Amino acid sequence: MSSADPPQARDLPQRRADTLDRLSGGFHMWLATGSDGHGAHLIPVAYVWNGSALTTATFRRSRTVANLRTRPTARLAIGDTADVVLIDACSILLDVPTIDVASAEAYARVSSDPRKTPDMFLYIRLVPKRVLAWNSLAEFGGRTLMINGSWLDAPVD
Repeated sequence: MSSADPPQARDLPQRRADTLDRLSGGFHMWLATGSDGHGAHLIPVAYVWNGSALTTATFRRSRTVANLRTRPTARLAIGDTADVVLIDACSILLDVPTIDVASAEAYARVSSDPRKTPDMFLYIRLVPKRVLAWNSLAEFGGRTLMINGSWLDAPVD
C-alpha cells in the first residue's frame, strides 16, 4: 500500500474528458451479461470506440451471445479498481458481413479479425446508457457522467 496522497477529485467536465480519452485510447474491457437461469457471465474482450458506441466481437455460439439474445443489456468495465469506468449499455448483435468497414478495420487492429471466419463470430455494438467513472474514494460522489444515453452537465450523485 502506497503512502502517497490519493488523487484529487476531478470536476465533472474533466472526468468526462478523461473518460472519453480512455475510451478512445484503450482497447481492453470486461463485458458482463446475464439472463434468467444462467446467472452472470463475464469475459475479457477487445473493443473499439467510435465516439458514441463500443464495438467488440465474440463467438457466435457463446454464452455471452445467448445472454444478449435473451436480454440485450450489458455492463462494461474498463480500467482497474483504482481508476475505473463502468458502462451500462444496450447491445446490438451484428453479423460479420453487416458491420461497417471502419469499425471492422479498427477492431482488426486491436484483436483477431472476425472477417476471416465470419461463421464463427458476431460483432456486438454496445451503446452506452449510463456511464460512471472514479479514481478514488474522493470521486465516489459525482461518479455518474451519463444517464439514459445523455452526458450530464451537473453532478447527480
